[in-house]
Amino acid sequence: MITGFGWKWLEAGIPYTGRELSSRWVTAHTGQDGDTAVLFMGECHVATEDLVDNDDREAGATIEAAAMLHVVIMHPGCDLRSAVLRQRLLVCILCESLASREVTTERRGDDVFVDERKLTVSIAAPSSDACLIHLGINTDPAGAPVAAIGLEELGVDPHDLGDELMTRYAQELATAAYAETKVREVD
Repeated sequence: MITGFGWKWLEAGIPYTGRELSSRWVTAHTGQDGDTAVLFMGECHVATEDLVDNDDREAGATIEAAAMLHVVIMHPGCDLRSAVLRQRLLVCILCESLASREVTTERRGDDVFVDERKLTVSIAAPSSDACLIHLGINTDPAGAPVAAIGLEELGVDPHDLGDELMTRYAQELATAAYAETKVREVD
């Protein structure tokens, strides 16, 4: 059960390489070892050998963007299936948040597209002591290996969006945890 979920913004300019998808990295930057998230702005350069997605790795893919809003979430004691579902919940919240800003999105699994251009990258992965989620939202997609779009072009402030995402995600976790406590077993 989630009893509290917090997040911390880091200074801008931190590049994401894929190695930040680590519970030790999250704990080192938040001082927390429970359910928590780190948000930061920075470029994205994930080399093939650092990809967590085996299909992408085998295809020799890379992830590139001049600037992204990065969200790295850590959930200790969470199994991978639950982490994937939480990842998809986060992506759905992103789509709803963008819709409230009159941005029409299309979600395909854990990817978000606007006008057939990719807005996000995302992965959920297990570690030895937690499951982790990375959601990267393009702010400036320059250098992306696919047709992409960013928050700058959409006129969306990444800091406001990040705070809204985390507030709503924390509310969903808390209300889901409460929902577990208020039902009785059935036959």
